[in-house]
Amino acid sequence: MANTTKHDLIAEVSRFTGLTQGDTKIVVEELLETIASTLEQGNSIEIRGFGTFYTKVRKPRPARNPKTGEVIPLKKRVVPLFKFSGELKKAVADCLLQHADSAE
Repeated sequence: MANTTKHDLIAEVSRFTGLTQGDTKIVVEELLETIASTLEQGNSIEIRGFGTFYTKVRKPRPARNPKTGEVIPLKKRVVPLFKFSGELKKAVADCLLQHADSAE
C-alpha cells in the first residue's frame, strides 16, 4: 500500500474540482499553512466529521538511548496531535473491512 503525498492530494483535488493543479496547490498549501499557524498560536482546529488538530504539553521525562543505554533527559515540550472523529474512524474501518472481505 503506497503513501499519498501532497502532490497526489493536489492532483486528486484538482481532478475532482476542475481547478488547475497550480490553483489547487495554492489552496492546499494555504490550508496546511493555516493549520500550522493556528497550532503555533496554541489554538485547536475542529473539522466536523474529520477530526481535531490540537497541541499538548508533554512533561519532562528521562528517555533511554536504545543503542547505548544512556539516559537522556527530555525537556518539557509541546507537540501537535490529531484526534480522528468517530465518523472518520467508522468510514475508514468499514471501507478497509469491506476490502479485506472481498480479498478473501
